[in-house]
Amino acid sequence: MNTPERLTDIHNGYILARVMPRHDYTDHVSKHRNPGLRLLFLLLGCLCVALGIAGAFLPLLPTTPFMLLAAACFARASTRFYNWLLNTRTFGPSILEWRLHRSIRYRTKLIAIATMAATLTISVVLVIEQPWLQGTLAVLGVLLATWMYRLPSRDAPRRTHRSEQEP
Repeated sequence: MNTPERLTDIHNGYILARVMPRHDYTDHVSKHRNPGLRLLFLLLGCLCVALGIAGAFLPLLPTTPFMLLAAACFARASTRFYNWLLNTRTFGPSILEWRLHRSIRYRTKLIAIATMAATLTISVVLVIEQPWLQGTLAVLGVLLATWMYRLPSRDAPRRTHRSEQEP
């Protein structure tokens, strides 16, 4: 069921209204029976959204895992907050891709790995002085990048096998 959401644009000093379709994801929500736990899930979801938004601006704080966790919390607490999060242009498509297909977009994956590599390199080279800690951070970064790269991506470019290539 699509319900309209009003958006506004300012054009030559006039406010113009547009209608953007909203999707209802109520069937994804399975609220917990205990009201106290629902409140806890709601508060944790809000905290995860705040951390995810902060992660969009802070290079060492990841955004997507916090938004996925927020969606999971909201799915157990509130239909309204879950629908709001999944209907956002910024986070909704990534959350839906994970919830429906257990995959992340290829471009998102590459950007995350590149950002992580850059921040870890800066940390290892400029910030951390102990060699054992530099090595530990480097190994953890390689392991995390390998894990992330191995996550499925439905839009990844197809690889051709040697048997399919022209001789």
